[in-house]
Amino acid sequence: MTRAFVFPGQGSQAVGMAEDLFSAFPIARETLEEVDDALGQNLTRLIAEGPADELTLTENAQPALMAVSMAVMRVLEKEGNIDISGACAFVAGHSLGEYTALAAVRAFGLADTARLLRTRGQAMQKAVPVGEGGMAALLGAELEQAQEIADAAADGEVCTPANDNAPGQVVLSGAMTAIDRAIEIAGGKGIRRSIKLPVSAPFHCAMMAPAADEMEKALADVELVRPLVPVVANVAAAPAEAPDEIRRLLVEQVTAMVRWRESVIAMRDAGVDTLIEVGAGKVLSGLTKRIDRDMTAMNVETPGDVDAVLKIL
Repeated sequence: MTRAFVFPGQGSQAVGMAEDLFSAFPIARETLEEVDDALGQNLTRLIAEGPADELTLTENAQPALMAVSMAVMRVLEKEGNIDISGACAFVAGHSLGEYTALAAVRAFGLADTARLLRTRGQAMQKAVPVGEGGMAALLGAELEQAQEIADAAADGEVCTPANDNAPGQVVLSGAMTAIDRAIEIAGGKGIRRSIKLPVSAPFHCAMMAPAADEMEKALADVELVRPLVPVVANVAAAPAEAPDEIRRLLVEQVTAMVRWRESVIAMRDAGVDTLIEVGAGKVLSGLTKRIDRDMTAMNVETPGDVDAVLKIL
């Protein structure tokens, strides 16, 4: 069995996520407290009690999801006495989850990761005025079809694939008017379903360029060391280990497409047969089953999940 640990992105958050884990394991609560201290904010209470609309704000959701995933990771390490460098061949994360992956393999410190994600969330929100950009999921569309629809809808505005998540699931991002046109065009091309996403900004497209500039400055000021395990980067869909390369890819990631389908395939082709999703929800586990039914996908969020995963580690 060859494993990879993967870490979820925005959209997986929920009030009360991993609450049983925090009740059962002091190390999980301590991890949240470290993040609270780093941010000067009671994120622990927001995760536990909400309100949901505040937790969903990009600047809160990003560090919150990272904190939950890292709490789960530390429980696995402490309860199972495992060393991540021996427990998996690769790590990867979906969008913000790439930062979590880097923290898990000690490329970033936990406090620095929390502050970077707070900066990232604020910069992404600030880059485009609310209402001017949007995103839509095309269900039943392959990447080539989605690109054709985006090109036809652009009409001089930004409209581009932002997430290639799985076969039949591509997300477009760009100017709201272009996204509306894309949904209309998709209907005429027989795409099964097009859904405008409830997001406050058009992530992973050229409109995020001001946020990429901010992240370049923020990343330059943070210590980044070689990860204990190669990180399969969203932008390259390939492993990265050199700190300078990781910095560059994280900056590019703000405006570039998340190549998740290709990333999973790259890990599979390198021998990975089991993906363990660490943190809130089962989004990545679900995508894995759509990408390759022969791969095993497990998620870890509860004490029961911890027991199940430790049996195979």
